[in-house]
Amino acid sequence: MPDISAALPPLAHAAAPTTLVGSAYASLRRDIIEGRLPPGSRLRVEHLKDSYGVGAGTLREALALLVSDALVIVHGQRGFHVTPISLDDFLDITRNRMLMESEALRQSIAVGDDVWESRVIAAFHRLRRAEERLAVDRPGRFNEWEERNREFHQALISACDSRWMHHFLGILYQQAERYRRLTIVRDPIPRDLHDEHQGILDATLARDAELASRLLREHIGTTFEAVKHLPAHLFDGSTPVAAMPTTLQEGAAPYANDAAGMLHPLDADLAEDR
Repeated sequence: MPDISAALPPLAHAAAPTTLVGSAYASLRRDIIEGRLPPGSRLRVEHLKDSYGVGAGTLREALALLVSDALVIVHGQRGFHVTPISLDDFLDITRNRMLMESEALRQSIAVGDDVWESRVIAAFHRLRRAEERLAVDRPGRFNEWEERNREFHQALISACDSRWMHHFLGILYQQAERYRRLTIVRDPIPRDLHDEHQGILDATLARDAELASRLLREHIGTTFEAVKHLPAHLFDGSTPVAAMPTTLQEGAAPYANDAAGMLHPLDADLAEDR
């Protein structure tokens, strides 16, 4: 099992919500993730400090934390801006997450014990309950589902003993949150999240590393396919629609649709289990 005490610090700062900086950070982050502060928009300290009820210095500290989270960028003398989103960006996030998370799951299956299995089962149970509530109220239940989904994915790979892999996967998962929210709330393509998670769970508990890692890659890749079907106006315009990749196959990407409509790996590095 990985030594949690030796874990690297995550990208997201664990700023205490009881402090002014921590409270402002959490509020700003929520508003960025939920789109109230749109991608690419300028964050004017003199305007926002009153909205968040803090001084200019406190707000700048909170924005600095968000810069290290890669959710905010600084444009020289033009100040702070919400980091833009684009299909190219999410394609990069998706490819790397597919590679690393499937390998972390493979390693967990190889060394995971009964305690690890019980952790996975418990996380899946909580996620299933959250999925049921999400089906009734997608916008209102997204935050609960997001937390339970994160817990399930973390439980699956928790037996992997590479602290660097956990660190980088934490970064990738966090960076994908804005894109996940767009797909879960808007539901641009038909998919059954419960069935996807159930398949990954069953293969994992059966210790079928080849099947489990393939299903996990397909699950992650399907979210990219969903993002492709979102309206163009949800993006910031920095990536022209005509230039957006149409499938993960472009640039040695790992997915394409077969005759049955299922997503399958194409990249040689990802398809060793086919």
